[in-house]
Amino acid sequence: MSKIFRPATGSVSKDGNSTETGLISPSRRAFGVAAAASALTLAACGGSGAYRGPRVTSVVVNKSARRMYLLHYSDILTEYDVDLGFAPQGHKLHEGDGRTPEGTYLIDRRNPRSKFHLSVGISYPNAQDRALAAALGKRPGGDIFIHGEPNNEKPPKKRDWTAGCIAVTNKEIEEIYQMVQVGTVITLRA
Repeated sequence: MSKIFRPATGSVSKDGNSTETGLISPSRRAFGVAAAASALTLAACGGSGAYRGPRVTSVVVNKSARRMYLLHYSDILTEYDVDLGFAPQGHKLHEGDGRTPEGTYLIDRRNPRSKFHLSVGISYPNAQDRALAAALGKRPGGDIFIHGEPNNEKPPKKRDWTAGCIAVTNKEIEEIYQMVQVGTVITLRA
């Protein structure tokens, strides 16, 4: 039977470890790949715990489905609903266009002092992105992140509210921040 593994949401023991595994059964296969069964333990979020499950080897964002998947090779560890840039269709062409990039990049930084709850940086723009923007006489932009909700504002109520980033809830970015390391490949699909 295929399984998708989610970080635990249950109670936390005195040593900071989750007392539940968060194992759930999916209603369908994602990407046509069956996820293998393995244990996933996530300590309490909020910076005090550490992720102890399988290494996240890649992140996949399906923009049209507004879904992000954290993978250990071909096994889906967890998935999230996401919000994108305010003009999400198509690849980011230049600064200010409101699009979320498409293509393959790397997670290149982690920011615990973000203007959003937490953030994990994406290596946009690459050389091709810079050349494309230059051909249009524009700057490519940058500072594309996976992040939580704004720190000093109420969370936006509308869908696709970022300037080109990928947004999740604060609880979800705490999980992602613990699970995804610098150097992880991220693929953003249309």
